[in-house]
Amino acid sequence: MLLSILVPVLNEQDSLVELHRQIDQACVAGQISYELLFVDDGSTDQSWNIIQQLSAEHSQVLGIRFRRNFGKAAALTAGMRAARGECLLMLDADLQDDPAEIPRFLEKHREGFDVVNGWKQRRLDPWHKVYPSRVFNWMIGKMTGLRLHDHNCGLKLFHREVAAEIRIYGELHRFIPVLAQAKGFRVTELPVHHRPRQHGHSKYGFNRFQRGFLDTLTVCFLTGYGQRPLHMLGSIGLACFALGVLGFGYLSVLWLLMNVFHMLPAVPIGTRPLLAYSIAVTILGAQALSVGLLAELIIAYTGREHEHYSVLEQTRP
Repeated sequence: MLLSILVPVLNEQDSLVELHRQIDQACVAGQISYELLFVDDGSTDQSWNIIQQLSAEHSQVLGIRFRRNFGKAAALTAGMRAARGECLLMLDADLQDDPAEIPRFLEKHREGFDVVNGWKQRRLDPWHKVYPSRVFNWMIGKMTGLRLHDHNCGLKLFHREVAAEIRIYGELHRFIPVLAQAKGFRVTELPVHHRPRQHGHSKYGFNRFQRGFLDTLTVCFLTGYGQRPLHMLGSIGLACFALGVLGFGYLSVLWLLMNVFHMLPAVPIGTRPLLAYSIAVTILGAQALSVGLLAELIIAYTGREHEHYSVLEQTRP
């Protein structure tokens, strides 16, 4: 079995040679046949020159270079398309992930799991990254139903069928286990050794929290309503319609009591804020239903290349 190791690279010139040495040492010790794919995501240092040198000296090393920085998800997607292995392993280039864990990931995969997600039990990062990450992982577990301790761990191993059936973009690479589980793949996690950063600096700033929350909403929508958007948007539209009808009904009763039965002092209905609110929610309901129907049409006529089911096996070709 050939293992494809995918390493996104962004200004990691100081760690690439040592990372390759450790990966090769771990794979040779575990008798693992592997290929190593470095994807240079627009580095401005000497990373690409080092990748070229490693590729020239070692036949199992392949380098891919982007024209500019497109993000980690794009780098991983390019690596998945170029990979030839039966299994794919994601690994960060900063040496915080220990390549010695590779044989353990393959052992866990052989137990029947399609996705093995790393779990940094003892995370050697600053507190302002550790504690928000715990909240983030708890929130993802609650919203998606997949409870893992470390969704954002850079060490992930998955079968090539998983790579063929999920699509990652933006920053959805951290949600590969969630997207895979939604397709019916078996997901587990494995405690891993985490090491302090030796070179460079983190590529994620404070705004990663905002992006992480928005990406969580995206994944919840894709896994829950990606093939039936009208169920969610239609529910919102119907709820808005119901509020609008209640508002109009209440105003209609008031108008009858004031102008027909003369049971209440006559006050113009148009001066009541409830009228504006009722009109607004009714229009909002109509818009939600319209967008939901348009989304259904888009899926029906252009979404066939991304089927929502996943075939495990069949009896004949």
